[in-house]
Amino acid sequence: MTYHVLISDPLAEAGLNLLREAGLYVDVRTGLTPDELIAIIPDYDALIIRSGTKVTAEVIRAAANLKVIARAGVGVDNIDIEAATEAGIIVANAPTGNVAAAAEHAIALMFALARNVAEAHRSMRAGQWNRKAFMGVEIRNKTLGLVGLGRVAGHVCRRAVGLGMSVLAYDPYVSQEYAQNMGAELVSLDELLARSDFISLHLPLNEGTRELINADTLAKVKPGARIINTSRGGVIDEDALLAALDSGQLAGAALDVFTQEPLPADSPLRSHPRVVLTPHIGGSTTEAQFQVALDAAQQVIDVLHDRPARYAINAPLIPERDIEFISPFIELVERMGRFLRQFQPMQVERVELTVHGPLAEYDTKILQAAALRGLLAGVVEEQGNVVNADIIAFR
Repeated sequence: MTYHVLISDPLAEAGLNLLREAGLYVDVRTGLTPDELIAIIPDYDALIIRSGTKVTAEVIRAAANLKVIARAGVGVDNIDIEAATEAGIIVANAPTGNVAAAAEHAIALMFALARNVAEAHRSMRAGQWNRKAFMGVEIRNKTLGLVGLGRVAGHVCRRAVGLGMSVLAYDPYVSQEYAQNMGAELVSLDELLARSDFISLHLPLNEGTRELINADTLAKVKPGARIINTSRGGVIDEDALLAALDSGQLAGAALDVFTQEPLPADSPLRSHPRVVLTPHIGGSTTEAQFQVALDAAQQVIDVLHDRPARYAINAPLIPERDIEFISPFIELVERMGRFLRQFQPMQVERVELTVHGPLAEYDTKILQAAALRGLLAGVVEEQGNVVNADIIAFR
């Protein structure tokens, strides 16, 4: 059987070649409208996207054969994860491939703000020579506040420390020890806002972070601070940001992401003299695009060949170092579930999975899901897998 893979956003050739070498049929169709995507998605077993394609619940309902959605990048807020999970579709991303690129871009934007690079450049283009108009500030001995301390922020932190900055971090999901190992002091959000000369956002977009930076939080920032956002556009209330810039509460802002993308041509952000803008290029380096394409493609290959996805969002996560050891047990436990279903063909109210020996030292959540998948095979209409087996079992 030949599996069909749809590539609906631009992907580096290295990823396409990897898919083809694995014997998959690759169809590159970029620029699809939502209706066009819904019309053709039933024909595909896998979908690889970047930030341009929106995988809505309507798309997922139409995707009768889809087994995996791979995001060549980090953010997955353009995918309806809940709908995909209900449908048993694995969602995976490539969280490590563009980390260095995104971190370097955040640092570059911080320098651009500190030294008024964008405005000075525009002035020179206009034939002017006005050195006094672009007095900047030094990065050295300043305080950088990181809102979020994940992979990208960690890289930013280490670079900032190397530049002689003090680093504060706010992240309710990391420990003080982790932050200290990065070179950061873990503080509350309010303290970070009040003490930071530069604030860099490194957040996913969800209901808890949407417009986290708003009129109330901006009122708490250190007067004259500068803010950088290379994460997700919706975490900033852009109207409140403009008001803080106009009032002087903020000295500048550098944005790579926006609430609406592409940024409308008439957006006041485009003409503000103290705003530096880039068109969502944080991960746009040759090296990063090569790596995220390979990571996304490899996970599609793995899922279609019944192997676990390394960076699955909605399936039990197996650490990379454990994959080789655990993978054979996944198939074994699923077969045991199928055998039990045939051996004991009656209603099952409770299943207990007991693990002994070296395997007991590993996280075995994926084995529980595999056992349920085997038990449910042939007795429910829905296609069960490690993503949705527990959901189906409790219905």
